[in-house]
Amino acid sequence: MEQFNNVAMLCMNIRNCKTTEERRRFIEKICQVSLSHIGQYSIDEGVASTRNCENMIGITQVPLGIAGPLRLSAGRRIAQGKPSHSYDYYIPLATTEGALVASINRGCKAITESGGVQVLCHRVGSTRGPVFKVNTQNENSKLFDFLMENEYEIKQIAQSTSHHLKLLSYDTKSIGLYRFIRFVYDTKDAMGLNMVTIATDAVVRFIEEKTGARCVSLSGNFCVDKKASHLNFQNNRGFEVWADARLSSSIIQSVLNTTPTKFVETWLAKCMVGSAMSGSMGFNAQFANVLSAMFIATGQDPAHVAECAIGMTTAEITSDNNLYVSIYMPDLMLGTVGGGTGLATQKEALSILGVAGGNDGKNAEKLAGIVAGAVLAGEISLLASLSEGTLAQAHRTLARGQGMANGK
Repeated sequence: MEQFNNVAMLCMNIRNCKTTEERRRFIEKICQVSLSHIGQYSIDEGVASTRNCENMIGITQVPLGIAGPLRLSAGRRIAQGKPSHSYDYYIPLATTEGALVASINRGCKAITESGGVQVLCHRVGSTRGPVFKVNTQNENSKLFDFLMENEYEIKQIAQSTSHHLKLLSYDTKSIGLYRFIRFVYDTKDAMGLNMVTIATDAVVRFIEEKTGARCVSLSGNFCVDKKASHLNFQNNRGFEVWADARLSSSIIQSVLNTTPTKFVETWLAKCMVGSAMSGSMGFNAQFANVLSAMFIATGQDPAHVAECAIGMTTAEITSDNNLYVSIYMPDLMLGTVGGGTGLATQKEALSILGVAGGNDGKNAEKLAGIVAGAVLAGEISLLASLSEGTLAQAHRTLARGQGMANGK
């Protein structure tokens, strides 16, 4: 009882703190630590503490590196509507993993010297998937009929909650007395889960009122949000993105220090056979590494890496003995407005890429293509390093501070 009372008192005290500084001083006193570095920052405390983080006490700083240039051309709108044009990008990466930026930088160099990466983006949309409970199978059937017959009104209700959102479609599945509905929204340049949740809540209330079905949970894991899933792999979420590059054998030798044959052998053993043996849903080398570094740098929700890293890498030797490498990302959730993208440092990182703010959905789509290009660069560099047997050496040299992380 005494321990419970102490915990309750601590919780009450932290709630009574009115400012970030008061909370920080309280934690310093209770935990007997100094938070002098956490307390130094330049972002707008008022914005961060009300929009991004409750009970804020300061900032956790993550080193920000840069890789590039990465030459990128787009099959669809990424390069300002000019697929035949290429643009060079410098990639901001927030990470504490030594050698990661250097590795991505090396991949960027190999790609750029080979003519660049081609990307193609398809906007799928953000999703929310509530689950309903009925009393009989007959009621479940009636709920299905209601959903099919009232699509127009359901869309109008969803879209009445925000001018920046459009309900594109929805799908439904049932099992037993449960019915799951997966709503798909276009949220323009926002990743948009907040507005999607609000819109879905309005629709759910309408469905409950008209059918008598009870919503058990506004999110029933049918979204599927922040979890690796076959549903998102097959039906996609956010953006569906492809990126590929063709590397000459001479550049593979001079920049990556390996050969097309060794590269493909390593890719097959690791990404295909190894992933199948382990039951992995991500048939790739290190999608999560690049995604997390770019997500943190640009203000995305890093928890989405759990679902966004399920993509696939392919590689093959071309008829002229060069190397073709591609990645497929079926589920890429990101945006350039909302969430953490408005924080000062994250906004500056987005500005490096030329995608800060809203632009009728074009900025988010452009960012998706750039992320895919960076992910491809990471795949190429890591697989090359593994094929030549220098992964441990790179980490000894760079991660332990014994060399310069220049990516050469």
